[in-house]
Amino acid sequence: MIEQKVVTLLEKAFEEHPELFLIELKTDDQNNIKITIDGDKGVSVADCVAVSRIVEHNLDRETEDFSLEVSSAGAFSPLVQKRQYHKNIGRVLELETISGEKKEGTLEKVTPDTIEITWTERVPKEKGKGKVNVVKTETIPFENIKNSNVKIIF
Repeated sequence: MIEQKVVTLLEKAFEEHPELFLIELKTDDQNNIKITIDGDKGVSVADCVAVSRIVEHNLDRETEDFSLEVSSAGAFSPLVQKRQYHKNIGRVLELETISGEKKEGTLEKVTPDTIEITWTERVPKEKGKGKVNVVKTETIPFENIKNSNVKIIF
């Protein structure tokens, strides 16, 4: 099957370009191949071309006709690999936990098993009237994250 050939070729591509990694590979029964990649420092057009060439030049069109599309994960794409979190430290994440709780905060830290986010919350003063700003921090295990996106701020 063409998908297994593509997986092998992608492994070769990522050996040659270790800063890049696979987000998604889709193939269908008509050999339409769609590859989505990301990189530790982003993805350039040249990166997409390099991956495309490695795949395309090593598949035989005489044996199997195919179409190939290589693209980068877009700004609005969800974070699906732990590796994607590292390059987004300092940015605001919107996430949903497995339990359905929605959270928003600045990504401060990434460990092999967790992320740490911070946010500012207005809470009542301990004495007197009014509210004060308090910085809150939460550590969230990756296994508890249902989905997360970088919040685009203009």
